[in-house]
Amino acid sequence: MPDEPGSLEKAAGVITRYNGNINRIQYDRRIDPCTVFYEVTSTVEEYTKITRDLAAIGYLQTSLKPSSFLKFYVHLPHTSGSLSRFLKYTTESGANIGFIDFDEAGRHPDRLTLSLNLEDPALVEQLLNTLKSRYHLEILEYDTTGKNLDETIFYVRFAQEIRDLIGESENEFLLSFLADTNHIAQELMNRGNNPRQVFDSVLQTGRTLHATTGKNFYADVQKITVTPLVDLFCFQLPCGGSIYVLKAGRETLMIDTGYGIYHDDVMAMFSYFGLGNEDQFTCIIISHADADHCGAGGFFPADALMHTGTRDIIKTSNRAYGSRSEHSVLEAFYTKMINLFSRFHASKKITCLPHAGTERRSIFPVLATVTVGDISLEVLEGLGGHTHGQIYLYCQKEGLLFTADAVINFASLNPERARYNSLADFLVTSVNVDSDLARKERKALLELAAKTDEHLTAHGKRCRICGGHGAVSVMENAKLVSCGESIHYIALGD
Repeated sequence: MPDEPGSLEKAAGVITRYNGNINRIQYDRRIDPCTVFYEVTSTVEEYTKITRDLAAIGYLQTSLKPSSFLKFYVHLPHTSGSLSRFLKYTTESGANIGFIDFDEAGRHPDRLTLSLNLEDPALVEQLLNTLKSRYHLEILEYDTTGKNLDETIFYVRFAQEIRDLIGESENEFLLSFLADTNHIAQELMNRGNNPRQVFDSVLQTGRTLHATTGKNFYADVQKITVTPLVDLFCFQLPCGGSIYVLKAGRETLMIDTGYGIYHDDVMAMFSYFGLGNEDQFTCIIISHADADHCGAGGFFPADALMHTGTRDIIKTSNRAYGSRSEHSVLEAFYTKMINLFSRFHASKKITCLPHAGTERRSIFPVLATVTVGDISLEVLEGLGGHTHGQIYLYCQKEGLLFTADAVINFASLNPERARYNSLADFLVTSVNVDSDLARKERKALLELAAKTDEHLTAHGKRCRICGGHGAVSVMENAKLVSCGESIHYIALGD
């Protein structure tokens, strides 16, 4: 929409004319002076008329084509009307002026500085040919990739950066994604946050994931002998949750899968540590539905064992499903965004855990028992503090407690992992869908670990806490401390 008085009223008038109900409107000229977001409820017939009339007056944006960016000096004669005549050529080309600067009393009194954005690359050449035949030009920047778009068309520029992360996408999808991003920016801005930080955090999430794949992939790995038959591996990936593998001869159990975007790198790493390929895993247990814990499940033929709540969250693409935060726009957007950037690939073969019976371990219902080698793991049902359907695994005899994202040794995270995790904290304000329940779960799990540790110490063993992020740890003076040696794995490259 044009940045001029009456534009908002004119668009609202079209919507009102056909009985559309405006549910949301957002405009901030600090972000983009010519883009306004409306969310409207109407019948299909009314919608058709509204969009028809908005398009007729040039207000309806239906595409996000990468624009060409052109910045140059032009030397204009000091005569009346010379600027007006020059601007006539730029207007006829359909160029959007992002910057213009001229001062007769300045250092360059004969020079006008101008930056333009044009949707059609062919018009750039046409405009340049027209101008060069009439004026002396000095080209400063010329870009047809959309990487140097001017800030005055912020959303077009943002869409181009999204394209760089996910590849070419249909306009309908990109426009929907921009509307969703704008919605969370509006929500967080109303909570006192800078909207530009919202957009930057979205992009940083995608960029960080892409920047840590392939030759830039790395992991910190712990290998712990649990029994003479069973080895435990903990793989801390560059971003997101840890993957755990319990290896007992031909039995290989995986707990969580990491992001889908890391799958090829993870499999190369597994091969390096002698864990074979996708077919070697006899069972996969998914602790909860966040993409960094289940996003690569679809690459494995083995059954994925999970809570019904986890299955439902995956189906609805809303990590807050089944919680008191279910209708949060922040949670719904974050799930959509992270699944997109991390190349979420849902498990094809799912086995859901049975419903809770009467058996309890601490405050947690015992849903089932899973065995690998000579180890039996109780599957405990969480209360839904982090996400609905989160589960824990516990082996009292060998002192293993897999706590998913309820208990994490944050001190074991390197600065890069900590920075990445902070992006989610900012975008959803809290990674727990119910903070009260999350605190209750954490307290109960730490008490269970302490009680187990006390029992095992007399037998020369410890309770090892395997958090959803970070290293395998033990309790020392009420603090989590990494246990065992850690190997820093880096991608081998070509």
